[in-house]
Amino acid sequence: METIKQSGPTDAPASDAAGHVYRKITLRLIPFLFACYVLNYIDRVNISFASLQFRQDLGISAAAYGFGVGIFFVGYILFEIPSNLLMQRIGARRTMMRIMVLWGLVSMSTMFVTSATQFYVVRALLGIAEAGFFPGVVFYLTLWFPSAMRGRIMAMFVLAIAVSGVIGGPVSGLIMSQMADFGGLKGWQWLFLIEGIPPVLVGIMAYFYLDDGPEQAKWLNAEEKRFVVGNLAIEAASRESSKHGTFWTAIRDPRLYAAAIAWFTVAWCGSVINYFSPTIIRNSGVSDTLMVGLLSAIPYAAGALGMVLINRHSDLKLERRWHYACCVFLAAAAIAALPSVAQNWKLAIGLLAILSVGYLGSVALFWSIPTAYLSKKASAGSIALISSIGQCGGLTAPNIIGWTQQATGDFALGFYIIALGMVLGTVIMLIGLPARLLRERYIGHAPAERSHVESRIEHFPPRAKPASEAAT
Repeated sequence: METIKQSGPTDAPASDAAGHVYRKITLRLIPFLFACYVLNYIDRVNISFASLQFRQDLGISAAAYGFGVGIFFVGYILFEIPSNLLMQRIGARRTMMRIMVLWGLVSMSTMFVTSATQFYVVRALLGIAEAGFFPGVVFYLTLWFPSAMRGRIMAMFVLAIAVSGVIGGPVSGLIMSQMADFGGLKGWQWLFLIEGIPPVLVGIMAYFYLDDGPEQAKWLNAEEKRFVVGNLAIEAASRESSKHGTFWTAIRDPRLYAAAIAWFTVAWCGSVINYFSPTIIRNSGVSDTLMVGLLSAIPYAAGALGMVLINRHSDLKLERRWHYACCVFLAAAAIAALPSVAQNWKLAIGLLAILSVGYLGSVALFWSIPTAYLSKKASAGSIALISSIGQCGGLTAPNIIGWTQQATGDFALGFYIIALGMVLGTVIMLIGLPARLLRERYIGHAPAERSHVESRIEHFPPRAKPASEAAT
């Protein structure tokens, strides 16, 4: 991996100002995007809690549930690339408002489902509505932050998965247990109604709160805007050798598909923790719905802590690939071990916690790898393409687990297949995207970089002169 460090003590003022600017951007953007992703994940995976009741109410089998969970990704996959390419043209404000309002409305409509067919239809529509949200945010962050910061920035954003698990489980369990039959509605119907309203309101807010890029940010002054844009211009110049002039040239690069295969298996991993952990906890001996929700928060809390520490270490070392690989291998080992503790809820939750550390760590780390390789012009479409191919894992994994569970009576075979696929996908990524292809740099303007870009950008703040120069 190519790393460009600051040139020495004379760059300290620049470094201090850089820290101030990026803290300002982080405090402005990340809390809001974080809240959006919490709502996104709750509405995507609350089906795992609703299934504890509605499967019996509607007579839906394990295989039918797995198919319904997976079909969400059909619409998601088909519309991710168009959504990101459109976002590149119309901006983040309109894109985020459209996505969040639509998914909130579709999520609420799930309360009216009365058959397996209707369940399939509403899940497919939810996938279409949500398409482009995650890759859109990944691309949006590349418009603000240099690659050396993206590990910790993505960790802050992906922390929303953990928070949604920590609060989503107990809240979902509480709604379903306390509001069952209130007003003539089942507990799972109230779940979809109550948790579908916030995304609509926050989506409308996104239109007024977000900016399409640094140039439009009224909360940055002119010098700060030049600094942010200039820092990204340096990175863009360092990747000119990748020859990714546009998305259409990038899609012919086999390395893109090595990354997509890796993301495919991360989606497999996510299916286990997001869609089957409540069932795993219940089958291990916990029957009370509220207690299942409370216990399901523990793995996500452990995962959040592990993810933050791993991504911080990755940023400090400016090493992505092996940090990512270790996370995936850890998660795969936990998945493979889960069937052996199926009747012990304490050990099951312990393994789910290890799985969560590996899963959340790999999700946050993964996107710092292709974004350190792709050119700016190719990023939006390429990120969406990788995400789309990868989300096929979310389509196939629930079906694999559901069908094998129905055929064998337990999760073991499905989990072994998932764990093996994760290891193979990671090996393919390590081979297909060697470290020498990644272009990352520490924050600051080193002299070696200035020579070929300073004619195109303005530097903020000005580099302090050494005392010997000042004297002359």
